[in-house]
Amino acid sequence: MTTFTHETDYLIVGAGAVGMAFADVLLSETDANIMIVDKYHKPGGHWNVAYPFVTLHQPSAFYGVSSTELSKGCIDKNGLNKGLNELATGAEVSAYFDNVMRERFLPSGRVSYFPMSEYKGNGQFVSVINDDEHQVTVNKKIVDATYLKTSVPSTHKPSFTVDDSAQFMPINDLVNIDKKPAGFVIIGGGKTGIDACLWLLENKVNPDDIQWIVPRDAWLIDRKNTQPTIEFFNDAIGAQAAQMEAIAQSTSVDDMFSRLEKAGVFLRLDETVWPQMFHGATVSQMELAELKKIKNVVRKGRVTHVGQDNIQLEQGEIKTSPEHIHVDCSASAITNLAVKPIFSGNVVTPQTVRSYQPAFSAAFIAHIEASEKYPDEKSKNHICGVVPLPNGVMDWVRLTAAFMRNQHIWSQDDDLKQWLLENRLDGFSQLVRSVDKTDMEKMMILGRLRENAMPAMGKLQQYLAAEAAQGA
Repeated sequence: MTTFTHETDYLIVGAGAVGMAFADVLLSETDANIMIVDKYHKPGGHWNVAYPFVTLHQPSAFYGVSSTELSKGCIDKNGLNKGLNELATGAEVSAYFDNVMRERFLPSGRVSYFPMSEYKGNGQFVSVINDDEHQVTVNKKIVDATYLKTSVPSTHKPSFTVDDSAQFMPINDLVNIDKKPAGFVIIGGGKTGIDACLWLLENKVNPDDIQWIVPRDAWLIDRKNTQPTIEFFNDAIGAQAAQMEAIAQSTSVDDMFSRLEKAGVFLRLDETVWPQMFHGATVSQMELAELKKIKNVVRKGRVTHVGQDNIQLEQGEIKTSPEHIHVDCSASAITNLAVKPIFSGNVVTPQTVRSYQPAFSAAFIAHIEASEKYPDEKSKNHICGVVPLPNGVMDWVRLTAAFMRNQHIWSQDDDLKQWLLENRLDGFSQLVRSVDKTDMEKMMILGRLRENAMPAMGKLQQYLAAEAAQGA
C-alpha cells in the first residue's frame, strides 16, 4: 500500500451525469484544475449497471454535458417513440460519457481521473483494486456529485422478502430468459416497471401473461410536450401555457390535476383510478396505449413477501407459482429526497434547480460557482434554489412553485438569460427566442404563458399554505 498526495482546485466525487456536467462547465468557464474520483471503472455513474434495454425517457438533447451534443438530431422512424426526438440507449449514453472523458477532459491537461476508487471524506480516497491511499489538498471546493444517490435495479435490495423457491430477478436479467415461464409478475409501478412491461410487450409477450403490481398509480408526462425543436413548439410551449392556465383557474388541488389532465399536460394508466404518485415518468401516447393492454393490474399496496404459491401485499394477497418469473422494478431512481443548501463552506452539493433536469442543473450550478458576479454563498444559494424531487402529488405543487421561482429570478439577470440561451441543455430558451414575431399563433401561446404565470404562482402558494396549516 502506498500513500499519494495531490493538490487540485476542485475535487469532484462521482463521474455520473451530475459530476461530468459540473466538470464540463468548470473546464469551459475557468482555468481551474479538476480531480474526479469515482467508484466505477468508467464514467457514467449508474449507466454502468443499467439494464440492457434502458433508454432516456426524455429527448437526448436535454442530457449529457453542455459542450458535447448527445442527440443525433433525429426523429424516431419506428417503435413506440415514433415521430418524436430520439431517446439515447443506455449503451449510447455510457459510450458518450466515456468519450467526453477521453476526448475532452483528459486531453485538456487540467482533469485527473481516478476510477475504481472509494471516497472516504476529507479529501481522502482509496483505490479498490490496489489499496493505494490518496490525500488531496483542495484549493477551492469539494463537489459531492453523489448526493442524490441514484438507485438501480441490479444493485437494489428489495424492501420485501422472497422465498428461495420463487423465480425472482432484477429487470437486468429479463434478457437472459431462455424459456417461456408460466407468466411474468412485474413488481413496481414507476419508470422501471413501465420499461419492463413495454419491453415484454415489444417482444410479443401476451398482455394476459403479465401481472403488474402497481402500489400507487402515477400521473405521467406526455413526451410529446417535452420536445425541444421548433416543429413541436405548439406541443411543448403550448403545454406550458396550458399548465399555467389550468393552475390559475383551479379551485383545489384535485381540480387542478383534473384540469391538467384535460389540457393534455398529464396522462394516467387508468381513467378510473386517481393517481397518488408523481415521479416525473414520461411516456409517449403509443407507449401508454401498449401499457393499457395489460388488464391484470394489482392495486393492493406494496409487496411484503414473494412466496412459492402466493404474493403477500399490504392489502391482501395474490396467487403465483414457482413457474412464474417475478421481476423486481421497485428501486427508486433517486433515494435521497432530503434538501440541503447547494453551496455550504468549501462543499458544493449539486441538486436539481430545474424540474427533471439533473444534468442541466449541475451545469447551471457550476456556472454560478465559476462566475465572479456571485461572490458570496448567500447570493449563490438564492439563485440556485433547490427544486425538490417528487414522490407524491403535492410534491408536484412544491417542485412547480420552486421551478417558477427560479425561472423568475433568472429572468431578472441579463447575463444568466444569455447563458441559458447559449447552453445546449436549456432547449426551451432557444425555442422561445426562435419564434417569428409575425407568427401570431406562437405569439398567442407565449402571451397565454406570460398572462397566467403570476396567477398560477399565487394558486400554488395558496395550496402549499393550506397544506402547511393542515399539518400544523
